[in-house]
Amino acid sequence: MSKPWVNSKVQSLHPSGIRKFFDIVAQMEDVVSLGVGEPDFLTPWHVREEGIYTLEKGLTTYTSNSGLLELRQEVSRYLAEQYGLEYQAEDQVLITIGASEAIDLAMRTVLEPGDEVLIPEPSFVSYAPCAILAGGVPVAVPTTEETEFRLTGADLEKTITKKSKILVLPFPNNPTGAILEQADLEQLAEVIRRHDLLVVSDEIYSELTYGTKHVSIASLPGMKNRTIVINGFSKAFAMTGWRLGYAAGHPEIIAGMTKVHQFTIMCTPTISQYAAVEALRNGMESVKMMRNEYDLRRKFVVHAFRKMGLDCFEPKGAFYVFPSIKSLGLSSEEFCNRLLAEEKVAVVPGTAFGRCGEGYIRCSYAYSLSNLEKALVRIGRFVKRMRS
Repeated sequence: MSKPWVNSKVQSLHPSGIRKFFDIVAQMEDVVSLGVGEPDFLTPWHVREEGIYTLEKGLTTYTSNSGLLELRQEVSRYLAEQYGLEYQAEDQVLITIGASEAIDLAMRTVLEPGDEVLIPEPSFVSYAPCAILAGGVPVAVPTTEETEFRLTGADLEKTITKKSKILVLPFPNNPTGAILEQADLEQLAEVIRRHDLLVVSDEIYSELTYGTKHVSIASLPGMKNRTIVINGFSKAFAMTGWRLGYAAGHPEIIAGMTKVHQFTIMCTPTISQYAAVEALRNGMESVKMMRNEYDLRRKFVVHAFRKMGLDCFEPKGAFYVFPSIKSLGLSSEEFCNRLLAEEKVAVVPGTAFGRCGEGYIRCSYAYSLSNLEKALVRIGRFVKRMRS
């Protein structure tokens, strides 16, 4: 080609560190993967049945750009009952292709070229690329194990400049499993209000907390209109392949996001939307069952890593552990590459989630106990060799 066809923004993006290992695993035999954050549970039968029934009835046409009103009403009811958040279904809720599209829409709707997006790290791999593609500038706000990977008001204050516009709030956190409690959020809210920031609050793991109930920052005084709440059905309801999420926020922002959504997606899959209505109406017992099972796995995995002699922060949310491998003298990338080659276990290097993830690995416990046990035996064998 005589000229580069791929623009400089796209060329500058690094491929997802999660998908890199996922692609390698797909080409190997006898690999035990703890790399992907996907529930091993099937979507509850009554939800699948609703999807089938929707097909049988021929409800396969487009819906409103914003999504089925019936689903938006259920989302509004759910947010009010679970988190004390009041949103009008008609103009404050948008149904999206997973939480991922909602994050992208929020960035593209709000950011002007050069606006800074503050991103606590370690965190999910999509935030910085979405900011860059929207013309923004991602700014990492490192968190540490010493503070349980919580974002503090002091850490946030240090990174704010005149160009700061959005704070991404990714809690419960992927990859660390950290959460923020009411006192943490109140401290952050004071800084956010003082500096007139907008919050993109990714609450996709809100139903998966252990020992404490999730609190949304949008429920705090003065925060609702400056927060875009993002959530979805993939994690809590085991509906990853249905690709359905939502955003809730100020009508002006939701209208802008809907405009972008209108020209790029048009609407989310109709079948998925009807299934999601059923999930919200009758699926909370299934959510509770899955959460209890994840809690058992969480305790099992944390205990196993500590028994190996590795420091392992006890996650309070999501379904990941983030053990430290610093004592072994290997980089995160080297540890993961060698573990895969020598023991055929796939985990993700902490650096996939930001520079401050160096010295850690992410392991998902959204897998059966038998798979977890098999993987941990192999990891233990590898760790023992590295120490000998």
